[in-house]
Amino acid sequence: MLENIRLAFQGIWSHKMRSFLTMLGIIIGIASIISIVSTIKGTSEQIKEQLIGAGNNAVDVLLYDGSAEYDASWGMTTAALPQITEEQKDKILRLDNVENATFFYGRGYSENIYYMDQSMQGGKVYGVDENYLDTCGYVIQAGRGFVRADYENYRKVVLLDEEAAGSLFKDEMPLGKTIEIMGEPFVVVGIYTRAETFQPIINNYEEYYSYYGDAGAGTLLLPSSDWPIIYKYDEAENAIVKASSTEAMTKVGDRAAKILNEAIPEESTQIKYKANNNLKTVEDQQKLSESTNGQLLWIASISLLVGGIGVMNIMLVSVTERTSEIGLKKAIGARKNRILFQFLTEAAVLTSLGGVAGVVSGIVMANVISRMADIPIAISIPAIIASVGFSMVIGIVFGLLPSFKAANLNPIDALRRD
Repeated sequence: MLENIRLAFQGIWSHKMRSFLTMLGIIIGIASIISIVSTIKGTSEQIKEQLIGAGNNAVDVLLYDGSAEYDASWGMTTAALPQITEEQKDKILRLDNVENATFFYGRGYSENIYYMDQSMQGGKVYGVDENYLDTCGYVIQAGRGFVRADYENYRKVVLLDEEAAGSLFKDEMPLGKTIEIMGEPFVVVGIYTRAETFQPIINNYEEYYSYYGDAGAGTLLLPSSDWPIIYKYDEAENAIVKASSTEAMTKVGDRAAKILNEAIPEESTQIKYKANNNLKTVEDQQKLSESTNGQLLWIASISLLVGGIGVMNIMLVSVTERTSEIGLKKAIGARKNRILFQFLTEAAVLTSLGGVAGVVSGIVMANVISRMADIPIAISIPAIIASVGFSMVIGIVFGLLPSFKAANLNPIDALRRD
């Protein structure tokens, strides 16, 4: 085998330009495939990051009234609202792949929020438990978070996000100040923000609206025990479940929704908990992207076919040129198998070199495309290994005919050729 490889390299080196032109089809095909696969993978990762966020893996499990998300701001439904029990909460927290869970009340839009004569129109107000910040990926930027005594003593305290603090206090420091929510005074004890800054790439107005269109004036958090002070008793809670991994989000969300729906009568089709499955949206968009780019892969594969035909052609020429050499080897006792494997090895080495050159060219091409078109890429190691392996297979497949021709030459006719 080593001798065959040495002879293959010797033959390639003795005809450098011819060998390069033969490999060119393989190089172009492999380079195209590597660059396309890298772009597909990079785009898929960007889609996942855009829709899921910076690795928080939190799934919203929200109450729906028919096809719309239930919001008490717009009036109560005629159906009976479910109440989440402690037993249901414990079941969700004990689910496989669940790191944490939080349960909260919410108002998607509130007008009655004031600091002195400054009002905040359209702010969101949530009544949250002690797990909310950790589950949703928030940290305290200034001041403190909620403590157990806030819940037990029904303290009227509030946390503001940066948008709410800016809306109400402008350039003032909010900590220790008192605001009014629905006519009730609440003391600002902390400012919270995201644990990891995530800035999505915005390419058009639709994407801007998707990420920021409903941001409103900001969000206020109250201890859930204070919720009945400003709003109604027995309102329905929603849940957010934090999965241990992105891949587990769908299963975790569906199982949590199933547990929450256990307390809802089966005949009730109006009110149901549903998991907002961002991962499913990601997968659908990734499939669409991969389907489109998959067609490009087939087109790029044609280059490999053309390259394989070129290899077969040049190997047939090589057999013709080396007819006397083959005849001499057979005359001194070389078997068919030895001749066959010699030419197969030469074809495989030729295409493997083309494959390696194609991989390098593909990585360079992918980076050039990324810089010029501002498209993310992710180099796929399995694709690189598969490409080199596939190029070797092409050499073997398309080298079979010339190799069989060489192995089956009659030694007497081969020696007479010259």
